[in-house]
This record gives sequence, structure tokens and C-alpha cells, in this order.
Amino acid sequence: MTARYKLVIFDFDGTLSDSGEWFLSIIDDLSDRFRFRRVDRAEVEVLRRRPTREVIAHLRIAGWKLPLIARYVRARFRDNASDIRTFDGVRAMLATLSDAGVRMMLCSSNGEDNVRAVLGADAARFEAFFCGSGLFGKVAKLRRAVKASGLAPADILAIGDETRDIDAARAVGLGCGAVLWGYANPDILTAMKPDVTFAAPAEIVAYLT
Repeated sequence: MTARYKLVIFDFDGTLSDSGEWFLSIIDDLSDRFRFRRVDRAEVEVLRRRPTREVIAHLRIAGWKLPLIARYVRARFRDNASDIRTFDGVRAMLATLSDAGVRMMLCSSNGEDNVRAVLGADAARFEAFFCGSGLFGKVAKLRRAVKASGLAPADILAIGDETRDIDAARAVGLGCGAVLWGYANPDILTAMKPDVTFAAPAEIVAYLT
């Protein structure tokens, strides 16, 4: 593993799990149920180029609704978990990292039962899961992960696919890596100057082993 890091913490949706199209398939239901702006398909690419908080403001989602939406999405995900796959190359990446002795944890706003349902046997490759809570609860989860790891924050690399993942990693003092195949447009992620970017799962293997 790269000498600088002794542990990697992965995000789930958009990083390991290819759930973006599924989420778009329920977005109209969410907007009707929670009374925020509908998303036109033509808007999707524009929104991918905006930070997470700007997207929420654009959709006129009140902050107090975010935990309710997150809870509802987790329940819908649970019902559809069997139809959701990991990105190509992710399972091979996890196997190689695990076999190389790389320590791995996972932090996600999704539920642990949902994460385990999608990962299947690969869930055993992670030493701990920090899941659930609201859309912007990742800072607290990362702090819990750091405490559980017994490591200094600077010894840990957090890898995600959204601007809020980079913000959360920096708030906790972790190294931040961004995958370029997830929800956010690659340009907005690279503009935030994370410590490292990855265009494919194999690049994570090459970086960490």
C-alpha cells in the first residue's frame, strides 16, 4: 500500500455501486412526495457539474426534509437492491486490495443492510461500516471511522465521487481521493483539487499497492 496511507475509506453509491440510473428512475416520485422541483432529464448533466449543496438549493429542497428523503430512499433501495450492481472492475479491485492486506472501511448515507446486499460476499473485505443518517452526515461518520481505526487522520485516504465527499474528508483531515465515474461530473471534482483522482478501479489498485 502507498506508504502515505494505512487505511482507505470508500464511499458506496456512485463509487462502488452503480446506482445513479436507479436514483434517477425514482426522482419524480421523490419530487412529488417531498414537494421539490422536478428534474428534467436535460438538466441532469448541468446538475452533475454543480456542488451538492447547489443542487439541493436549485431543487428548492428545505434542509429539514433531507433526513426524511434519505430515509425514504434507503427504504426504496432496499426493495430494489437485487437489481443494483457494482461498477465494472470494482469487485476485482476489492479482491486485489484485500489480498494485498489493504485495510478498508466504508462510509455511506445508505443503510448498511443495503450496502451488504449489493456487495454480497465482498462485504467481508471491509473491517467496518459507518452507514445511514442524513445526506451531510459523512463528517461524523468519518470521525467515527478514524477513532475505530486507531490511526491518525493523515494516515487515511477517503475515496468518493461527489463534492461533499471531498469536503467531508478535508473537514476531518483525511487524504481525499475522487473517482471520476460516479455522480458528479469529473470537471467539478478535479477543480476541487483532491489529493488524487481515479479514472478506473484498476488505478486505485495501482495507487494503493
